[in-house]
Amino acid sequence: MDQAPKEMFVGVINPYALTEAITGRKFDWKDAKSYQILEETLETNYSELFDIKFNSPLYAGLELAKDNTVRALKSDEIKVRATDKLESVNLSNIKTLNDLSNTGIKDLNAISVKNARLDKGDVKMVLNIPKLNNTINNKLISPSIKNIIFGQGNANGWTPAGTAWSDRGNFFNDVTEYNDPIQGAVGNCYFIAAISAIAWATPYMIEHKVRATGTGETDRTNAIQFFTKGGGKDAATKLVEVTDNTIINASNNPVYCRSNDAGEIWPAVYEKAFAKWITNVNHDKPDITQTAYGDPAKAIAQLTNKTPYYYNTSSRTALELFGVVRENSMSYKTFNPMVAWTYGSGKDYTGSNIVGNHAYTVLGWSTFNNKNYIILRNPWGVTEPNGLNSYQGLISFFDGSFWRPINMIGNDGVFALEINAFKNYFAALGVAK
Repeated sequence: MDQAPKEMFVGVINPYALTEAITGRKFDWKDAKSYQILEETLETNYSELFDIKFNSPLYAGLELAKDNTVRALKSDEIKVRATDKLESVNLSNIKTLNDLSNTGIKDLNAISVKNARLDKGDVKMVLNIPKLNNTINNKLISPSIKNIIFGQGNANGWTPAGTAWSDRGNFFNDVTEYNDPIQGAVGNCYFIAAISAIAWATPYMIEHKVRATGTGETDRTNAIQFFTKGGGKDAATKLVEVTDNTIINASNNPVYCRSNDAGEIWPAVYEKAFAKWITNVNHDKPDITQTAYGDPAKAIAQLTNKTPYYYNTSSRTALELFGVVRENSMSYKTFNPMVAWTYGSGKDYTGSNIVGNHAYTVLGWSTFNNKNYIILRNPWGVTEPNGLNSYQGLISFFDGSFWRPINMIGNDGVFALEINAFKNYFAALGVAK
């Protein structure tokens, strides 16, 4: 085991939830062409979305440090564009590469290609043109993104522009499931991965506790217990009460955490209660954006009152990391809630579909064809590695009284990663017990 870090800023915004929040529309993210919607809305090439070093808007509010960790920026350090439209360079008349000379580019042969792909006979390329990049100033985030990911409330509560608090459904639709929590448009993947880990390893710890607040049958409030563990994103041990109201946009769709089951709200209620706890407010409209960036192992402990343990990958072999997962598993499935998180940035993240500075839930382990794998879940509910030493097939876990099959083939965010690849991409494992 390793010492607990003084403070962690693990967190990246779910690009799918952010895109839906900006556009006010829902999309089928399992469509093979959905990446184009992300690129157009977030004004970033898909291959550069998942690494902070490319100034991706998913990391707004964070800065990469020299030791490859990240730090949170102060509000006055975050720069916002004056308009949502990039009008400083007119590219509408560009028909050939030679036309780029009109923008001041002198040596066309020296332009480097960031990314290229064949699409129905067309070669689509992303060019790295420093002069244009500096003119467009792509390090600045748009006002629409700022409104969603940075809160600004008052004594009466917090409500982002264009949204409202509303009761969207039932606390539970059926039972607590690990794939229920889906991260929203705020960089709190560490917390969503944590509640997913609890729902998987110890599902009965996710409880629906209510208290009557009036004489009417509908006058109820949810009561969720949190335990202090010290450091950032923490408060005194307390039972936090919140209503079923959560944030929706004008299209009646959730902006922040939601459930994979339509009409179910328990993940959003847990996120809301956590926001109320760490901000220490008395009203029922806590600032959800304040949950951004934190420690995924500690988040499990704050909900379970267990002790968080940390295992850095740099000081361990791939087989030793595999052993840590096995020690906390029974019949291939974790019985202690477990998470893992990636490095702040890395040369191998580009094009890998593994996200930098991101937290994942650890579901367990398996062995196929003499290769060892760690089973992980992306709290976005989509986005898995591109053939990166990952297993494509069906894995069954013994889940107490029944076998639960986990399909590696579908794009649901669950994947099996070979242990050497895990060591390469992931910075640490965390478990609470």
